[in-house]
Amino acid sequence: MSTTLPQPGAAQTVLPEALIPSAVRVRLLATLFVGQSLFSASQIMTFAALPILAVELAGNDALAGVPATVTLLGRAAAAYPIGWLMDRYGRRAGLSTGFLLAMGGFLLSALAAEWASLLGFLLGALMAGMGRGIGELARYAAAEVELPDRRAKAIGFVVFAGTVGAVVGPRLLVPAEQLAQRFGWISPTGPFVVGAGLAYLAFMLNALLLRPDPMRVGQMIAVHGRPATAPAAGPGRAVREIFSDWTVRLALVAMVIGQLVMTVIMVITPLYMSRHDYDTDAIAWVFMGHTLGMFGLASVTGWLIDRVGQVPMIIAGGLILALSAVLTPLAGNVPLLAAALFLLGLGWNFCYIAGSAMLAGALQPEERGRVQGASETLVSLASGLGSISTGAIFAQGGITGISAAGLACSVALLLITVWIARFRVRPLAAGGA
Repeated sequence: MSTTLPQPGAAQTVLPEALIPSAVRVRLLATLFVGQSLFSASQIMTFAALPILAVELAGNDALAGVPATVTLLGRAAAAYPIGWLMDRYGRRAGLSTGFLLAMGGFLLSALAAEWASLLGFLLGALMAGMGRGIGELARYAAAEVELPDRRAKAIGFVVFAGTVGAVVGPRLLVPAEQLAQRFGWISPTGPFVVGAGLAYLAFMLNALLLRPDPMRVGQMIAVHGRPATAPAAGPGRAVREIFSDWTVRLALVAMVIGQLVMTVIMVITPLYMSRHDYDTDAIAWVFMGHTLGMFGLASVTGWLIDRVGQVPMIIAGGLILALSAVLTPLAGNVPLLAAALFLLGLGWNFCYIAGSAMLAGALQPEERGRVQGASETLVSLASGLGSISTGAIFAQGGITGISAAGLACSVALLLITVWIARFRVRPLAAGGA
């Protein structure tokens, strides 16, 4: 089956201003951005407290990573069914459900910690993970409210909201703990209570201002401003037919392998640094560089994708991931290690945004929710696989083994991308291999 990738320079979509004014699209994008910024801050600040409370409740250091694993399972489990519901009831309803789930999960975790209930705490972590899996679909809602030639920029804009969360979330940890102590709670519950408040603000913003629903906007754009390269309107294809589309497959490969490479290297880096006598401050600087690579340039990445094409940016992402894998074991000081982790985040950024834009453009409006939900489930599972396997790889081969695994996956991504783009998808995106 042959499919066509979007081509930069192709006929641009022209949408009558009276149909969907640009001010409406700007408001919808701003609503998604602010909502994701609040939600990202809530997720980051609570994630830091998960292992601390888990050890206190269980009395066993070996269970420190269990809540994070449960959160990941919730993220993987919720994305597809909510995506399916989004196709029926709209993006606003789906995202609102995610924010409410996360809010309930944070509150349950705080109460369970006060009640010394490990089971309740894990259930709260599961709910919060489900909320996060749904919240990640906001980038696709952003793609629906923009014209096809600016779709990647819209996705990058919403992904950039992760930068706000990464900056604000950690700074709220100490005030949140002080707030908990003021009310007589144990201090680690503070981030969960404040996180619930941030999730509620995101819910209210989404419920009040995400109107008209991005799904309806996307349908109007598809009907009234569809360029020649867009999929034909119709009732929607069967799931099997959608996943036989090589453009869809390439988008999933880019996101899944990019996530896998990043997770394998990122998760083990703190342990690797501690074994080489780096202090906590040094680890923080390295991860600041990594976060900057992941989110700081997301808007620029979207702009580039809209101009040079999705396939070239996936290839660039694979090359950057490979370079990061090679540099990581060679970095002998904090600046070099921070540079290697910055490149790791940047390579993921290229693959994640380009793959998301490619998937958004390959689907009809009636197909988007469930397929994009399935893609988020696959990305979450890739993250879980990376988290589970990185410890075993490090134990057997050290940081060199981690580097080899990351390099092998990056090369696989490059080969698969070139093969699909060259032999399975025609014509190739402008500026391709």
